[in-house]
Amino acid sequence: MAISKIQLPETARRGEPVEVRILIQHPMETGFRRDAAGQRVPRNALHSFACRYNGAEVFRATLSTGIAANPVLRFFIRAEKTGELDFWWLDDEEVEGGAKARLVVA
Repeated sequence: MAISKIQLPETARRGEPVEVRILIQHPMETGFRRDAAGQRVPRNALHSFACRYNGAEVFRATLSTGIAANPVLRFFIRAEKTGELDFWWLDDEEVEGGAKARLVVA
């Protein structure tokens, strides 16, 4: 599973937009690189990402080959009430990853 780092404000005001940033550490192999033996390294990149806020999906992205290794995704959600953000992603080898963060709404 990939390691992630999530950035959220400590608290948010109800009804205001909240910036969410997540860095996902993933090598993002393109499929063009060769190993020391000259064999092609198979493609393995993240292709799906979603974020749920208190169980409701609030953001979804389909990633393509143009995304860099260790991608940083940035998006905004509207703060409604204190709750959990649940992040999910999937790569070409069908390996799922995930992370959680708590958003406190004052």
